[in-house]
Amino acid sequence: MTLSKTHTKMAYLHTNFLYLQPIILYTFILLTSNHGNFLTIVTAQGVPPSSTRLTSLFPHLSFDRDYSQIFGDSNAQIYANGSNAKISLDKKTGAGFASKNHYNYGFFSAAIKLPSGFTSGVVVAFYMSNSDVFPHNHDEIDFELLGHQKSRNWILQTNMYGNGSVKTGREEKFRLWFDPTTEFHEYTIIWNSHHIVFLVDNIPVREVQNTPAISSSYPSKPMAVYATIWDASPWATHGGKYPVNYKYAPFTASLGQMEMAGCAYDPKDLSGKSCSKSSSPSSLDPVDGQDFVKLSNQQIQGLQWARSKQMIYSYCKDKHRYNVLPPECTTK
Repeated sequence: MTLSKTHTKMAYLHTNFLYLQPIILYTFILLTSNHGNFLTIVTAQGVPPSSTRLTSLFPHLSFDRDYSQIFGDSNAQIYANGSNAKISLDKKTGAGFASKNHYNYGFFSAAIKLPSGFTSGVVVAFYMSNSDVFPHNHDEIDFELLGHQKSRNWILQTNMYGNGSVKTGREEKFRLWFDPTTEFHEYTIIWNSHHIVFLVDNIPVREVQNTPAISSSYPSKPMAVYATIWDASPWATHGGKYPVNYKYAPFTASLGQMEMAGCAYDPKDLSGKSCSKSSSPSSLDPVDGQDFVKLSNQQIQGLQWARSKQMIYSYCKDKHRYNVLPPECTTK
């Protein structure tokens, strides 16, 4: 995500959210012949392995207390006593919120229900950034949900960069194994000095380990949490080939179950002690707790399933984009 996108993204919240176990999704294609007969092709998208519900470990925060609206006027609405929000995109504007605190590592999650129908060019993003403090040298960790141009299916894109390393895109794209427009689903970021993990409904889909090969581009400065909806036609649809069709506007994303746990950064504490490591962290500490510094065997199985069954693009395999792949791609 570039700087301009940072001021046009953000998402979150919903109480009374029912967690639904993943189910098999099927794609039905009907081919009609000249004689009126049709052939049905059924494709199973798969069922992920079970995984620990990390999102059950942390309390849900208040949207109106912990976030500030950053743009969108009436296109951003808070309801359910401050625990839920809706953000909309129309011809006039998108909408977005940002957390009032910056965090130096932690656990960050949002439950999101996406707009239905034709959504080409629409992007709903849940992400972390510090471009407001470091405009020329910022860090970022992104969930970007991309309205798709032909099949009308949403695509999940993850990305990250640190210290302004925006020229090296580290995008990976995934199919979702559920319909994200009918129910709320959880999108979670674990970020600490050990690794970054992207999880969907508590299933890890991507892990970025903080190794020497990537350390110079690893996000390391305190970041705020954002959620936005915006028009990404020139960026997300092959140079504007499939722009947003405002005949179908407004496009509205519903947000709920905000969780932010970790080290809230105190800008007045220049010593950094407010975010220093504990000598004996709890196992539930998302910064250094044993349950968050590395994946469990169960989580590794989920990660392998997501990457083998659902991933459709990785920058590490894009030799057309890079004459020389980034160093972390060739390091075991």
